[in-house]
Amino acid sequence: MKYIRYAFMGLIAVALVSVALANRDLVTLNLLPEGLAEIAGVNQAISLPLFVVIFAGIVVGLLIGFFWEWMREHKHRADARRKTREAHQLEREVKRLKGEKHKGKDEVLALLD
Repeated sequence: MKYIRYAFMGLIAVALVSVALANRDLVTLNLLPEGLAEIAGVNQAISLPLFVVIFAGIVVGLLIGFFWEWMREHKHRADARRKTREAHQLEREVKRLKGEKHKGKDEVLALLD
């Protein structure tokens, strides 16, 4: 199974390197469209290789997806935390009640109950 994982990671690496080599040309990224940049007075631009833009888009998309899932599953984590706390409280109560029930009895007889 380990070799399959390494082979898969190798294939992904080869694919990423080939995409990077095929998209080395520089592209200009503008902060705002030309008309809006003139109105706002902000004309920020940067030139990057296209593969950097592609990979950055993939990374940003993954981060947004992870955050979205984390937020969506918050109610499930909170519910599990609440139920775990309740289970621990009930376990403590059962131990306390068993101790009260068998108070003053012989330990062997208490185990048989």
